[in-house]
Amino acid sequence: MRRPILLLAVLLLLVAGCTSAPDDRPAPSDRPSGQRWQPRPGTPWQWQLSGRLDPAVDVPVYDIDGFENDADTVADLHRRGRKVICYLSTGAWEEFRPDAGKFPEPVLGEGNGWEGERWLDIRRTDVLEPLMAARLDMCRDKGFDAVEPDNMDGYLNRTGFPLTAGDQLRYNRLIARLAHERGLAVGLKNDLDQIPELVGDFDFAVNEQCAQYDECDTLTPFIEAGKAVFHVEYEVPTRRFCPETRHLGLSSMLKKYELGAWRRAC
Repeated sequence: MRRPILLLAVLLLLVAGCTSAPDDRPAPSDRPSGQRWQPRPGTPWQWQLSGRLDPAVDVPVYDIDGFENDADTVADLHRRGRKVICYLSTGAWEEFRPDAGKFPEPVLGEGNGWEGERWLDIRRTDVLEPLMAARLDMCRDKGFDAVEPDNMDGYLNRTGFPLTAGDQLRYNRLIARLAHERGLAVGLKNDLDQIPELVGDFDFAVNEQCAQYDECDTLTPFIEAGKAVFHVEYEVPTRRFCPETRHLGLSSMLKKYELGAWRRAC
């Protein structure tokens, strides 16, 4: 009575073998989740989003623009022993990006304070998920190790949409999931109020100006979890924030607002 079932199973295996591509293997940039990069507290870094990239800063981590830098640039940084983070805006539309025309007008809100940028209606995941997935595909395909998704706290700003904390949590977790599915580590950008809920979903944090606003201690859940906090100040001199941020375990430096090559690390 078992023979017909056995024959059917054999036939199904043969058909599957005939229809499978002979090179149906993960791409070299695909990483199992267990091999995802996990930066540790205190790891030095460089953050450069403008100007000619200086690849010679002696730090183990670079955070650079995902659109403006190609796979060869990422590979060069890897040869120099660097891990490389892909900067993307996931919470705001930028008119100067090559995919800007794919964002329909109804998801574009108020300006976010930067020229040519508008907040996104993060409730519209039916529209935004495939667009952000394509951007993360780009980061993966260029060989980046991680992603820094920017503008992840729209619910605290005047976006033109009635965004709630719950909307933000759902969207931020969506971005984290999309990154992890592609083998990329992902950082939580600012959004300090939601750190307790999101520290388990993200692999590191990126923060601006926590010392200026006396908020650096709110980042300690990441440090306690063994996850790096990459931190910059723009207006406070290093002598005023480095002692505190060193004590907390943050990876801190002073930068200029244009985020060029110049840096002064703690």
